[in-house]
Amino acid sequence: MQSYRQLGSVAWALGTALAIFGVVAAGAQSQAPAAQQPPAGQSQQLQLAAPKSYEPIPVKPAEPYKDASFDAFRKQFADVVKRKDRAALQRMVVTQGFFWESESGDKINKKRSSFENFATAVGLDDKDGAGWELLAQAAVDPTLEPVEDRKDTLCGPASPQLDEDKFEALLKTTETDAEEWGFPNIPTLEVRAAAQPNAPIIETLGMNLVRVFPEEPTGNQPPEMLRVVGPSGKVGFVPLTALSPIVFDQLCYVKQGGSWKITGYAGGE
Repeated sequence: MQSYRQLGSVAWALGTALAIFGVVAAGAQSQAPAAQQPPAGQSQQLQLAAPKSYEPIPVKPAEPYKDASFDAFRKQFADVVKRKDRAALQRMVVTQGFFWESESGDKINKKRSSFENFATAVGLDDKDGAGWELLAQAAVDPTLEPVEDRKDTLCGPASPQLDEDKFEALLKTTETDAEEWGFPNIPTLEVRAAAQPNAPIIETLGMNLVRVFPEEPTGNQPPEMLRVVGPSGKVGFVPLTALSPIVFDQLCYVKQGGSWKITGYAGGE
């Protein structure tokens, strides 16, 4: 398995497609506590390569991790987050050895406790509540994958399965970056000609990689549709929540004496 699927320019994968794919309007910035925004006055859209057709690459979503104790842990985790019980949450984090790996390297402040580093990593103290929202999303994800260089450590969400050699070739031919790509959350996804749910269908996507081609945000309200480029090269729109990203941050866990603990965070700038 690969090591952490992380990138400083994206935030948590679940339910935050707006921030993940760079479509961040003024009213939606709170959804991306770990996101790195483009410099002032610089449009992310201007940095994107022109749309072109590409070979479809099949993607298989990760399977749920089969462990009844982890399922129970997630339920407890979700309840703690729902109540915003900071004391109970602290008991779910390792007392020593919490790690925080970002795109720029190790982010741990050795002068602070494991829980203090955890709180900083996930944005728990953000006044807008973004950290609690991130944890709520983490608690509902049932997938995990091992980490190559950390024994007994599992991180989630787990990466989908795809041909990575073909993906690398795809990035070169389309002149894109990995964070510009996602995959449908349903077996067939209709691409509309306009950002309207009843607009004409111009293409139907299967369980393959799809390029995201976001528009410049306008106003304070996040859009409901996301602009994409299908394998045909046609540009259209899909519901914002219809895609999952290929690159995302992860929360990491370890099982100690039969009990699960949060042991790390992979992500951030």
